[in-house]
Amino acid sequence: MGAGGPRRGAGPPDGGWGWAVLGACFVITGFAYGFPKAVSVFFRALMRDFGAGYSDTAWVSSIMLAMLYGTGPVSSILVTRFGCRPVMLVGGLLASAGMVLASFATRLLELYLTAGVLTGLGLALNFQPSLIMLGLYFERRRPLANGLAAAGSPVFLSALSPLGQQLLEHFGWRGGFLLLGGLLLHCCACGAVMRPPPGPGPRPRGDSADDAPGEAEADRAGLRLREAPPGGRTRRRRLLDVAVCADRAFGVYAVTKFLMALGLFVPAILLVNYAKDAGVPDADAAFLLSIVGFVDIVARPACGALAGLARLRPHVAYLFSLALMANGLTDLSSARARSYGALVAFCVAFGLSYGMVGALQFEVLMAAVGSHRFPSALGLVLLVEAVAVLIGPPSAGRLVDALKNYEIIFYLAGSEVALAGIFMAVATKCCLRRSKDTPPSQGAQGGASDTEDAEAQEDAEALPTGAEEPGSLQALEAPSPGAGPGEPKEAAEPGVDPESV
Repeated sequence: MGAGGPRRGAGPPDGGWGWAVLGACFVITGFAYGFPKAVSVFFRALMRDFGAGYSDTAWVSSIMLAMLYGTGPVSSILVTRFGCRPVMLVGGLLASAGMVLASFATRLLELYLTAGVLTGLGLALNFQPSLIMLGLYFERRRPLANGLAAAGSPVFLSALSPLGQQLLEHFGWRGGFLLLGGLLLHCCACGAVMRPPPGPGPRPRGDSADDAPGEAEADRAGLRLREAPPGGRTRRRRLLDVAVCADRAFGVYAVTKFLMALGLFVPAILLVNYAKDAGVPDADAAFLLSIVGFVDIVARPACGALAGLARLRPHVAYLFSLALMANGLTDLSSARARSYGALVAFCVAFGLSYGMVGALQFEVLMAAVGSHRFPSALGLVLLVEAVAVLIGPPSAGRLVDALKNYEIIFYLAGSEVALAGIFMAVATKCCLRRSKDTPPSQGAQGGASDTEDAEAQEDAEALPTGAEEPGSLQALEAPSPGAGPGEPKEAAEPGVDPESV
């Protein structure tokens, strides 16, 4: 695994084995987003066997989602330490073991710990590394790749729910959980696909005797940890680069995601009950979610291809904000929809804008912080999103119980998502554009653009042993003192604090 990493200066292949990685990412995304919702098929049987209420039983899915989002920083640390492939293999085993053990549960608490905590943690250890590896394999076609991978969510949700119903009817909930645990072993197969991107030619192993001093390296699925000779400089990548929080682009994105997560999922959760309250028959009300899913399946890859166009890709942040505003306005304009035709129109518009958001959300983050800081940024963003998800939908449910009025909930949810889109657009235009137009002062700590320059220089040049301070453009561009014209310049690896040994 260590010998298969990319050579310096080699860009993402944008194809080849990357398509196999994309297929694995499609499957992982489908399991991560579809599985917690598909488990709800078994709730009625669980309520009967355990004598519990719906709210108590629903905590199984809630805990699973909380683990998926809330363990993002843990996943980032493990990926940086061990690499994507080992983490995903262990995650697949954990996810499968959680469902297998849940089939033997005799109390709800045991279900919380197995299907909730263990399976949720396993899905989290698969989801985040798959996105990281996708970014290593695709650059030019990355928006399309993200859109195709994101399409796994509606596809698997449409497939897993009927499958769960069939398993429940034929084998009961215990047999269904056991078989679903076996199905989750496919995550291990997807993890095995995640080999590091190949370099343009053969590269000596880091532990061979022929390596030059300071060149020993162990690839961690594209995240390289370098060793320096005695008296040289040690360059270690932080397990979790919390310094990314000081990045202005990351701050804007994190606030946007928090506001978005407060209201984005609420309409889909309440849609069926809202339609039944409006007098729609049960079968027709359930079909509304299928309409959202079908439109979502088409919208995600289509939006990914659109974002990859040369004229639109530099403005992908504005496209993301447009998708958020469209989703929020859809909620606001449909708050009083009572007829079935109006609800179908809402589902088409909601599915389209929801798919656009799903296709663009991680592409915007990659573009904001760079692929080298993406693992840490993704973990921290998922943690922020976990807080919002635990606040938004539960609060909406309590308001419905208290007010018996869905219209106010749709207004609140739409306002939150639309506000997220407006904030993203205004902050990108006023704050981020202004910071790019302002030349950095000498010795100032570099922002996101400086970090990307440092990464490009580090990948293109040999590892230095000089003593320049990292972080400033002058330190990155000026040769180290005493270096000859043919010697490499000092280049600080982004997100790394060099230390003297």
